[in-house]
Amino acid sequence: MSVVEGVRTRVRRRRTLVISALLLIVLAVTVVALSVGDYPLSPAQLWRALWGGGSRVEAYVLFQVRAPRVMMAIVVGACLGAAGALLQALLRNPLASPDLLGISGGASVAAVFVILVLGLTGPLLAAAAFAGGMLVAGLLLLAGRRAGEGIYRLVMVGVGVSFLSASITSFLMVRAQVELAQSALVWLTGTLASAAWWQVLTVLAVAFLALPGVLASARWLPIVQLGVQTSTGLGVRPGTVRGVTIATAVLLTAVTCAFAGPISFVALCAPAIARPLLGHGAIGIGASAVVGVAILTTADLAAQYAIPGLSLPVGVITGAIGAIFLLWLLASSKGRTL
Repeated sequence: MSVVEGVRTRVRRRRTLVISALLLIVLAVTVVALSVGDYPLSPAQLWRALWGGGSRVEAYVLFQVRAPRVMMAIVVGACLGAAGALLQALLRNPLASPDLLGISGGASVAAVFVILVLGLTGPLLAAAAFAGGMLVAGLLLLAGRRAGEGIYRLVMVGVGVSFLSASITSFLMVRAQVELAQSALVWLTGTLASAAWWQVLTVLAVAFLALPGVLASARWLPIVQLGVQTSTGLGVRPGTVRGVTIATAVLLTAVTCAFAGPISFVALCAPAIARPLLGHGAIGIGASAVVGVAILTTADLAAQYAIPGLSLPVGVITGAIGAIFLLWLLASSKGRTL
C-alpha cells in the first residue's frame, strides 16, 4: 500500500468513526426526546407504539405530539449544519453563517410583516419567510457575480442586509399590539413547538431539491480553494461554484427559517465542531449536518425540560450555546487570526 492510499484509508476510517459516533448521540437524544414528557413512555411502550401497538393515547402522544417536533429538529439541524459548512468553506472564514449574510434577517422581516401587519400565520407565514430569504439570495448572487476574485463585497452586502433587516423588524415590533408582538417575538427567537408533519415533509422535500447543489459544492469547493488560476486550469469556474454554493446555502436556510424561525448559531457552531473532528482540512459538509442535528435535538430537549414547568423556545438555548462558543472561538488561536 502506498503512502497516499494509507492516508486515504485513515481519513475514511476517521470519517466513518466520527459520523457513527455522532449518529449514536443523535439516536440516544431522539429516544429520550420521544420518551420523556407529561405522559412518559417506557422503552417497551415506545417500542410497541413505533410498530403500531400500544394504546391510542400512546400513539397520539408519540406520532402527533413528539415525533413531528423531533423530526423537525433533525431536518432543520441538518439543513443549518450543511448551510454553515458551505458558507464557511466558500468564504474561508469560521465565523461565516447565514446570520452574517443576512439570509435569516430577510426571512425575519417578511415573517414579522405578515404576522404584525397582515395578521396571518400558518402556510402563508412560511411562504412569506421563504420569499424574504430568497430575496436576499438574489442580492447575494448579484454581489457574488460582481465580486470577482474576492468575497468582501459579498460579506459587506450580507452585513448591510442584516442591519437593515434588524431595523425594519424593530420598527414593526414597536408599533404592533402586545399580543401580536409577543407572537412575533417567539417566532424570531426560533421554535419547534408547533411543528406539524406537513411542515417536516416540506422542509425535507426542499432539502432533497438542494442535495445536488450540496454534492456539487462538496466536490468543487476544495478545488476552488486552491486559487482562481489553479481551479480554472482544472476546468472549474470559481464564479459558477460561488453561485451554486450561495444558492444552495440560501435555499436550505430560507426553508428552515420559514417553518422554525431564525434559529441562531447552529450554522456557525456545527462546521467549527465537525472540521477538527474530521481533521486533514476537510470541509465536512456531511459531518456538519450530523453535528447540526445533534446540537439542535439536544438544545430542544434542554429547552423543554431544563427548567421544570417552563418550556423555552429552542433559540434561547442555541443562542446561549452559540454565544459561549463564539467567545471561545475568538479567544482561541484560530479566532485571533480572523
